[in-house]
Formats: sequence, C-alpha cells, structure tokens
Amino acid sequence: MKILIFGVLLLLVLITISTYNSLVVKRNRVKNSWAQIDVQLKKRFDLVPNLVETVKGYAKHESETLEAVVKARNQYISAGTPEEMMKANTEMTGALGRLFALAESYPDLKANTNFMELQGELSDLEDKIAYARQFYNDTVLMYNNAIQVVPANIIAGLCGFREEPYFKADESERQNVKVQF
Repeated sequence: MKILIFGVLLLLVLITISTYNSLVVKRNRVKNSWAQIDVQLKKRFDLVPNLVETVKGYAKHESETLEAVVKARNQYISAGTPEEMMKANTEMTGALGRLFALAESYPDLKANTNFMELQGELSDLEDKIAYARQFYNDTVLMYNNAIQVVPANIIAGLCGFREEPYFKADESERQNVKVQF
C-alpha cells in the first residue's frame, strides 16, 4: 500500500515537473518570437533617419510628416514593454504611409536612388515584420492555450504564468491608404 501511495505521489510530482518545464519552454518561445519582431522593428527604425534625411532635401515644407516619423521612432526606442513597442510601431506605420504618399508629390524624390533603395529595404523589412508578427501570434496562441488547459492551468496559476498579448493591427492600419495627387 505504501509503495502504491509513493508511486502515485511520484507520478504526480513528475507530471507537475513536466508540465512546469513545458510551460517555461512555451513562455520562452513567446519571448524569443517577440525578440525576433524587435530585431526587425529595430532595423526598420534604424533606416528611418536615412529616409528622413533623403526626403528633407526635397520636401522642406513638409516638416509635420517628417516630425511624425521621427517622433514614432523615438517612442519605439524609449518603449519599455512589448505593448508600448506595438503602439510605437503602429504610429510608425501610419507615419511611413504618409511619408510615401508625400513622395508621390515629388517626382524628383521618387527618382532619387537613395530614396528608392531605402524604400526597397523598408518594403523587404515590412515583409519580414509581417512574418515575425504571424509567428509571434502563433507562439502566443500555443502558450496561452497551454496555460489555460487542465491540469496545466493549476500549475500556471500557482507559478505565476500569465497570458501574453497578441500583436494586433491598429484600427488605422485596417483602413485603405489614400494617395492623393
């Protein structure tokens, strides 16, 4: 009888340890996938000063748009949480959209080699960011599911595992971009 009780307790301990380790691995995957988004966004924000300087020569009186791009970049750099970074990213997306729409008004700017190269790099980075966002959200889904199912939810609650936020598109990103000539 004692052997049976000991065996059941040992089994429960092993299940608890296994579940805990599985949750730690999933949480670390979420952190890693966020770090991958962060790397791509950092590259994007590092390109911004070059883009702004290129545009400044052509669009000196369009300072409001340029200031919005710089402001969004600074907010991202000073962000401390993924949520703040997501908000800064949304603002940057809007500001870059306005900047590229502005470029349509300046034929010389559209023909500028530096501008075209920077625009190409940003386009490539946007694709990478979109993929990284999708991967992050898939990883968050797996993690959030894992901490909500029985019996893992008991262990998750006792050990402080919390839901992670999804990377969501802001309402402004869901609107069609208006380009006016």
